[in-house]
Amino acid sequence: MTRNSRRQFLKTTSGLIGAGYFATAGTRVALSRSALEQINVACIGIGGKGDSDSSNAATFGKVLAICDVDRERLAKKGESDRFKDAERFTDYRELFAKYGKNVEIVNVSTPDHMHGPVTLEAMRLGISCYTQKPLTRTIYEARLLATVAKETGVCTQMGNQGTALDSSREAIAQIRSGVLGTLKEVYAWSNRPVWAQGPNRRMTLEKFSAQAKEASPSKADKLIESKKAEIAKALEQLDWESWIGVAPYREFFPGLYHSFQHRGWWDFGTGALGDMACHQLTVPFASCGLRDPISVQAKTTGHDFDSFPASSIIKFEFPATAERPAIPFYWYDRKGNKPPAEIFSKWGIDKVSDSGVLIVGEKGAFYSADDYCGVYELRGVKKVDVDYEKAENKGNNDLNNMYELFRAKSAGDPKICHSNFIDRAGPLTETILLGNLAVWAAAQGGKDGEMGEWGEKVEWDAKNLKVTNLASLKTPKVADLIKPTYRAGYRLD
Repeated sequence: MTRNSRRQFLKTTSGLIGAGYFATAGTRVALSRSALEQINVACIGIGGKGDSDSSNAATFGKVLAICDVDRERLAKKGESDRFKDAERFTDYRELFAKYGKNVEIVNVSTPDHMHGPVTLEAMRLGISCYTQKPLTRTIYEARLLATVAKETGVCTQMGNQGTALDSSREAIAQIRSGVLGTLKEVYAWSNRPVWAQGPNRRMTLEKFSAQAKEASPSKADKLIESKKAEIAKALEQLDWESWIGVAPYREFFPGLYHSFQHRGWWDFGTGALGDMACHQLTVPFASCGLRDPISVQAKTTGHDFDSFPASSIIKFEFPATAERPAIPFYWYDRKGNKPPAEIFSKWGIDKVSDSGVLIVGEKGAFYSADDYCGVYELRGVKKVDVDYEKAENKGNNDLNNMYELFRAKSAGDPKICHSNFIDRAGPLTETILLGNLAVWAAAQGGKDGEMGEWGEKVEWDAKNLKVTNLASLKTPKVADLIKPTYRAGYRLD
């Protein structure tokens, strides 16, 4: 059945029942296993979070192809149940060239810098997308993904799985009800990064050789040959050109980039902010209207414009809306780097979690000691009766979030997805990634790795994606972080 005929077929109740569907509470639609298995899937990025994402996608659909730059991963995944018949690729463009007309859903779980290009190509082929957070590496890509999703009408979902928790949905409804009174400020703090970040981290074979010769001249040749052999062996399993993808080329070096270390590099990742804020801000973003900030400012432990700093504090300013006055949002990253204790003690919070969220209102406060706002409590006020749409429970929030996309695809209704690119994921990602412009403009850290002073404030025109005080900023290339330049062979616009 083609995409169009499937969508038309599912518009009537009789069609839904005939396709193996059954009605559930409210207006939601649940799908039988036989109906789901008709949806053809491709999985791009099957390591790390991509391992569970691809398995979740395979739970609800038929996997035609899998793609990963790591050939060893491909082989291992390809031998597992539900993937034995899937063709294997290391370049997603080759996968789309062969299967683009047949794939209906793709899950994208690559390093951050490849989220945008892979997802864009998929949507332009009419393929619905489940893309891991952060949705993109840059602000412009987030805006573009939302635009293309609207133009193509495909179903979309970002992998911030806390969106599919009933607790987070209830929390959003509680705060929207006005139970906290007039909103005053929002805080989020994270124990990330748990990967390497900090200045002067880049290593090349040439640099390694020079250091070896200086440190141990008699052993240098042996050390260098050993490192060359290590690199050659790694590249037998790794499609490095495809890993680099749209980013400026640099040579591979063991342990620096693949695997898992990409997020600490400006060219490939989004730092701790990009990693966790898409989770932690799900509730504040939706309940407090954290869209279109007008400025950001940061202080950091210092960076070299190549690797993110080890730690940062960022202040976002949001203008007044019809629902609330102007409010600030503060972000803290690195374990132990948290808002001042007095902010918590006012609300009787003495033992502050390593990661969490605090929303302060005139009457009370919302506190979550969980990355996904999976558990929360109200301080100073009591919960009120609220209505919210509960998720279809398929076992856990990861499965629930993935299932929502399959349900949307089968019903032909992108709005079923709570974290769709147009209404939630795109604007949320835009808000979050603006903070990295402030981090870039706060490269000067303090002594001995301590936090430095506040860097330059970046003033922002969200509608037009422009830094309005760019001419007065002394930090170079701030605007270059807004829109990427893809290498030849990849399409942005």
